[in-house]
Parts: sequence; structure tokens; C-alpha cells
Amino acid sequence: MKVYADTSVIGGCFDEEFKEWSNALFQEFVVGTKQIILSDLTLQELELAREEIREKVKEIPDKYRLAIGVNDEAIRLAETYINEGALTNKSYNDALHIALSTLHNSDVLAS
Repeated sequence: MKVYADTSVIGGCFDEEFKEWSNALFQEFVVGTKQIILSDLTLQELELAREEIREKVKEIPDKYRLAIGVNDEAIRLAETYINEGALTNKSYNDALHIALSTLHNSDVLAS
């Protein structure tokens, strides 16, 4: 199963409210039960996070990580979501995460 994970899933590993579920999902990535889709957008957002959060993704073996990048098609789809009213401009990065997840055929988008 391919799971697109946005930044909040990784940060959730250190948040009292979400750590139980985020860490359980993360363990599935580590052992390969699920494959994580990590976009360059997620990695860029992680650069602003605390070091422990930035380092968390390094626990996942490379063979269970699928790296993807933002491209013109994802930008157009994100803009379509906004133009159609599914999200507002304020949530542009969220729209881009959803577009990336969609275009890369993830089974689940975790946020």
C-alpha cells in the first residue's frame, strides 16, 4: 500500500494528541508493510520543523520510500481544486499535497 504522508504525519509522531497513530503508521513504513510517498514539498516543509521531526524520515529505509516532485501537472490540479472551491488560496500547499497524492496513485493520503 502506498501512503502519501504530509508534514503533519511526521510531526504527529511527537505530538501528544497524535503520536499513538502517527508512530504506528511510521512503524509500518519502517518495516515495509506500507510504502511512504514523500514529496519534495513535504521535505521542504520539514526544513522548518524541529530537528527531531526532520530526522524522523531517515528511520524509513530507502527501499520503502518513494520520492516525488512537484511538477506542472500537480500545480495545475492544485489550482483546479482551488478554482472549483474545494480549498481556498490559503490552503494552497494542502491542495498541492492532494494533487501530488492523486497524480501518484497513492492508496491513502495521511494528514
